[in-house]
Amino acid sequence: MARCTVACVQTSARREIGANIDAVLPLIREAHAAGAVLIALPENVAMIEPDQALQREKAIAEADHPALAAFAAEAAALGVWILIGSLTIRRDDGRIVNRSLLIDGQGRVVVRYDKIHLFDVDLGNGENYRESAVIAPGEKAVVAATPWGRLGLSVCYDLRFAHLYRALAKAGAQILAIPAAFTQTTGAAHWHVLARARAIETGCYVLAPAQSGVHAQGRRTFGHSLIIDPWGAIIADAGGDGVGVITAAVDTEAVADARRRIPSLDHDRPFASPVP
Repeated sequence: MARCTVACVQTSARREIGANIDAVLPLIREAHAAGAVLIALPENVAMIEPDQALQREKAIAEADHPALAAFAAEAAALGVWILIGSLTIRRDDGRIVNRSLLIDGQGRVVVRYDKIHLFDVDLGNGENYRESAVIAPGEKAVVAATPWGRLGLSVCYDLRFAHLYRALAKAGAQILAIPAAFTQTTGAAHWHVLARARAIETGCYVLAPAQSGVHAQGRRTFGHSLIIDPWGAIIADAGGDGVGVITAAVDTEAVADARRRIPSLDHDRPFASPVP
């Protein structure tokens, strides 16, 4: 049995990386002061840049990214694990990815995950997004070992692809990370129900730190950072306005209990796909 306190940090990112680092570091310290040993940050925690040309220009190699350096140093100073929800990273081959990084208590990158499912949607009333115009999709699902359980990584729009989370759970994940910058429109309609569904389907805890508020060029994000237990109950919700920290206790025995009660992860059966 592994029990610990976890935290989700809710932020409202600007265009400037330095300003966002300065805003997030005190929230990490607040989470640590509340007893959290695993602290999850939202998607795009260091920058929300709506102008895609500027977003492409501002992408930075992982080794040179000031947010990674700052958060890794803070993890080492406090002795906590930090999940960087995502950064806009320029790979060695020049392609740009939306990358989540897990940092251990010594400030080392344990694993990295590149967002697989990219947000290309038209919501109506002129609200549309083309993440794939800048970002290259990831190709590999990732589960990481932590001192408190196995953590399955994902980012934002991945939330809508239930098969990813089933694969993470079957690979041993007991906690699912879903850092996000959900839009106000889609968040109000779907955020809570989808996050709860992923917990219920897998018998996992869900840590879902989120962006909140109004960003550059009027972009609005939904907030409501969540911590959800393996039975699907919301045990912490940051609300839709402002920045801050939520914490909750997680216990992997609750994962085992939920899966004993509903052992659906063991009940897959082969079937023929329908003909389109």
